[in-house]
Amino acid sequence: MKRISVLGSTGSIGTQTLEVARWRGYAVAGLAAGTNAELLIRQAREFRPELVTCSPAIADAVRPHMPTGTRLKTGDGAAEDVAVLDVDAVVAAIPGMAGLAPTAAALRAGRHVALANKEALVVAGGLMLALARERGARITPVDSEHSGLQQCLVGEPTEAVAALVLTASGGPFLSGPASLADVTPEQALRHPNWSMGAKVTIDSATLFNKGLEVLEAHVLFDMPLDRIEVVVHPQSLVHALVRYTDGSIKAQLGPHDMRLPIQYALEGPARPSTPVTSFPLVGLMHFLVPDVERFPCLPLAYRAGAMGGVAPAYLNAADEVAVAAFLEHRLAFTGIPRLIETVLDAAPDVEATWDSIVSADSEARRLATDIVEAGTYARA
Repeated sequence: MKRISVLGSTGSIGTQTLEVARWRGYAVAGLAAGTNAELLIRQAREFRPELVTCSPAIADAVRPHMPTGTRLKTGDGAAEDVAVLDVDAVVAAIPGMAGLAPTAAALRAGRHVALANKEALVVAGGLMLALARERGARITPVDSEHSGLQQCLVGEPTEAVAALVLTASGGPFLSGPASLADVTPEQALRHPNWSMGAKVTIDSATLFNKGLEVLEAHVLFDMPLDRIEVVVHPQSLVHALVRYTDGSIKAQLGPHDMRLPIQYALEGPARPSTPVTSFPLVGLMHFLVPDVERFPCLPLAYRAGAMGGVAPAYLNAADEVAVAAFLEHRLAFTGIPRLIETVLDAAPDVEATWDSIVSADSEARRLATDIVEAGTYARA
């Protein structure tokens, strides 16, 4: 029986990972969660893990409901304890910079990491890969796009790959309104195809999320940035494509169901049967060029990747502050890329190390927060 731990168990990826665990009959050894006490209690009662971690804010509410034999830990470093349990795979789905330390801990312990935290590779990709090599660990992608690329690359010689192609839905504002200046958080949260957390949904609406995926693919598949393309595919059924040097293209298709790439990350290249229904093929091939003037976050991500060093950390931190401010109605939708660009302009030419990444993240957040507080890019 495969044993897994889930970092971010009450989030979108975490809950779908536990659905896959039900399909496959996995033993769940550890759950790391945040502040959703009710859902965490239900998960703990069902899977009876060895270790559960959560925010100190809900510890008193959760502790009386833990099953016999389940330990509860809270506070700094608690999620890292889940990450290093003796398991076959760790699903790393804690979003943002908070997911870096637990992901690194899992790799340091030599675990197979099914990675859903983009920032781990965007901000600290070289360091994460070095850890994996040194400790005999393995990273497999959970994102549908990177899972699609991985599936298209199976069995193909590296020298035959001409380019990687990521697909973007285009988000809720692909066809309007003409001006995005007055877009509200409520409008931006209405993604046409996927059900995700608020941060990822806003990042999808700005195409920033696709920029992160470009940087993630750059690290994960060791591919130059100028050989990673993005196309808009509103149906979100073609998840990724690979161009080969002979002129052929391979594509990976699948329904809007994250349980499939999660299962592939844990089981691939095997393909156990699932209860997911396939779909008809008629009308799928609809692709558009991204409008980078309308959605400037995408070229900003390419720029940060080309700059290297701690620039991706500045990019990521600025976006986290910008999205939070937008959701609080303190920043215009169009202010998100403007704030990110301003902060990215301040990124120093410094090599990425564990210490410099932490310092860069802190400084970029300070700069971004100052811009928000000054009201520079606030809604009119």
